[in-house]
Amino acid sequence: MKQPLAYRLRPKTLADVIGQKHLVAEGQVIRKCIENKTIFSMIFFGDPGTGKTTLATVIANELQLPYRIFNAVTGNKKDLTIIFEEAKLASNLIVIIEEIHRLNKDKQDLLLPYVEDGTITMIGTTTSNPYFAINPAIRSRCHLFEIKPLSIEDIELALDRTLANRDVFPIEITIEDSAKRLIANHCNGDLRYALNVLEICALAQTNAVITLEMVQEYSKLPNMNMDFDGDGHYDAVSAFQKSIRGGDVDAALYYLGRLIKANDMDSIERRLLVTAYEDIGLANPAAVSRTIQAIDAAKRVGFPEAMIPLSVAIIDLTLSPKSKSANNAIHTVMNELNHRNSAVPRYLRLNPIGLEEQEKYPYDSPELWHLIQYLPDNIKDITFYHANHNSTYEKSLANNNKALKQYKKTNQLSKLKK
Repeated sequence: MKQPLAYRLRPKTLADVIGQKHLVAEGQVIRKCIENKTIFSMIFFGDPGTGKTTLATVIANELQLPYRIFNAVTGNKKDLTIIFEEAKLASNLIVIIEEIHRLNKDKQDLLLPYVEDGTITMIGTTTSNPYFAINPAIRSRCHLFEIKPLSIEDIELALDRTLANRDVFPIEITIEDSAKRLIANHCNGDLRYALNVLEICALAQTNAVITLEMVQEYSKLPNMNMDFDGDGHYDAVSAFQKSIRGGDVDAALYYLGRLIKANDMDSIERRLLVTAYEDIGLANPAAVSRTIQAIDAAKRVGFPEAMIPLSVAIIDLTLSPKSKSANNAIHTVMNELNHRNSAVPRYLRLNPIGLEEQEKYPYDSPELWHLIQYLPDNIKDITFYHANHNSTYEKSLANNNKALKQYKKTNQLSKLKK
């Protein structure tokens, strides 16, 4: 069975590694480890196709140390046990654990003591955020290094090197600059994706030239890191909300487009509603209402037409005045409740047992309602809501609130009724 091009071209030495200059350039940590013949347990995290496992095997090769690769998804406890028995006989064994965030508790319990006492040196790889996805006990025993997506220039260099490799392509095949740039743009920093496109284009060529039209045929859409359970998806969702909050309409529309490409109406709906109430809020309640209408319209028509009402809502919210006053107010309340829970005044309770009629809440006297103290005595002077003056609407609320606070409030209802 013929191995994929990306697998056959995996670098063997540090000189072959493309990108990751923050780790492998002169004076950087991985290069210093190799120069000093030193190794320690570490975790590489980053997007798919950026070279995490490749860099791990390069380290082992450069240090001339034996290594074994264990996949946390497909491997079992018996496989791990065999590796550990081998490690006891062969010192300095490196164990590369792919998808380490998928390691279940039994395997973690088996692994930890061998990492702890140095029987093995572990290099884990993961596409997830290690601070959220990896067991703290494992994480604390490792150094964490981000493996970054390759730049467009890095991808183009890799494509040139590949086409020049006569072990891979016995005949000389050239590629148009525009075709090479399109592959680099489409791959989103994923070298494996780029090499897969190059391989199929090389097979399809007829005149030893890979053209722009050929790449357009075999790479119709850019590669997107949008796994619903992965960081790429949550990064796009996060950038989506932050762009609206920051008033960057072009960025907000761009990240909306990414979520539309992923057909992720659930995330769009949730983020839009949260953003509308959290970040725009009382500065423009009408825009909040229009957002609900736009979401309803989008869900009725479905994709692709749903993008039209959604884009209207995005532009409306992004360019609207912002106010987090309501969001801040309720968070202040929740913080207060986390520290203490004050009893509801007896005259505000549904069934105020033991109170004389004159001490009860005056349902039939609306002229007295704004003079009553509603907060418990121990927090009666606390202020939770602080108005934002970014809009005419909230200014009017603030003025009304200020006027109401001028009245002296009381908990002596019997005196108030006299």
